Amino acid sequence: MRVAIITETFLPKVDGIVKVTCLLLDHLSRRGVEALIIAPRYGDSRRYKDVPIRSLPSLSLPLYPEARLGFATLALFRDLAAFNPDVAHLFHPVMTGIPALGMLKWMGVPTVTSFHLDYARLAKHFRIGLFDLGFTRPIIDELTKNIFNWSDHSLAPSKLVQSQMRKLGISNVGLWRRGVDAQTFHPGFRSAAMRDEMTGGNPDETVLIYVGRLSDEKQIEHIRPALACLPKTRLVLVGDGPARPALERAFAGLPVTFMGYLRDQRLSQAYASADIFVFPSRLETYGLVVIEAMAAGLPVVAARVGGVSDIVTEGETGYTFETGDTGALTEGIGKIAGNRDIMRAMGARARAYAETQSWDAIMDEVIELYASLLMERRRQAEAI
Repeated sequence: MRVAIITETFLPKVDGIVKVTCLLLDHLSRRGVEALIIAPRYGDSRRYKDVPIRSLPSLSLPLYPEARLGFATLALFRDLAAFNPDVAHLFHPVMTGIPALGMLKWMGVPTVTSFHLDYARLAKHFRIGLFDLGFTRPIIDELTKNIFNWSDHSLAPSKLVQSQMRKLGISNVGLWRRGVDAQTFHPGFRSAAMRDEMTGGNPDETVLIYVGRLSDEKQIEHIRPALACLPKTRLVLVGDGPARPALERAFAGLPVTFMGYLRDQRLSQAYASADIFVFPSRLETYGLVVIEAMAAGLPVVAARVGGVSDIVTEGETGYTFETGDTGALTEGIGKIAGNRDIMRAMGARARAYAETQSWDAIMDEVIELYASLLMERRRQAEAI
């Protein structure tokens, strides 16, 4: 089987979409499935491991410089025709994906679209002058519905998003759950040196950790009241993004460490060397970092967004709260931080749950979907 993967973002950019894309590509390779990546040009690499990359001309987004817009060219169409995919998987098609989807439909290739970013609700966090772009939400919702319905099958990352997609009018919406590599994220990576680095030499204090982009919609500043009222509690922020300068001002004078981007073993150590994972985001399609933290043995205090309610068991592996409710956020942290035995027990249950969420089984379900779409297309061709 040959699968074309079309995405709006790829390495060397670091985010949840890139992480899931790479995990899928690794799994396809292990299962003997040939793949081609089509993405905006972010770097000079022409391959990801054994998978060729077709990089498109791209421009940086003025409102979000970390992202790039890829532009479809005639060369892209020639490359798709030369690869002759059996199936194509488009990661939330926009500038790169929509023209590619049109070409794939013309070629008669079965297509899968997966939902990764809620652009309609994200728009309000971007501004042009004095005005945010929230007024574009109905337009983006309508475009999203039409684009996803143009493909043969769609995938949602969580039950909440699946429900939202169906309400939007998108049909044939399956569930592409998220898993975790329970060996990469493991309590065994706990490191006294990393904990000392994260706490500035105060390892005996309670360490809250957030991992992800530092951007407005993550509402990281909502953790500030907890730091102000919970004694001997520190916050570690792993990641970077456009909101970092504002967050540095908001947390000035408080025990907060900005670690920047961490990768590989240092990221694993950072998770495992903390005590509680805190995630106040107001906008997520899943929240992959939540289950990574659970695999590292951390209890979670998170807003009820994306897949959080699918994976966090209230009072057992953590606490959830309505987004924006800083009182409930602080209360949840306090319940865990106030008793080390409770913290350890919740962390152990979080780890036990994460161990059941294997990427292999989840990615095999995606391959089975590809195969079923290909079989259906062949049946249709034989019936003509």
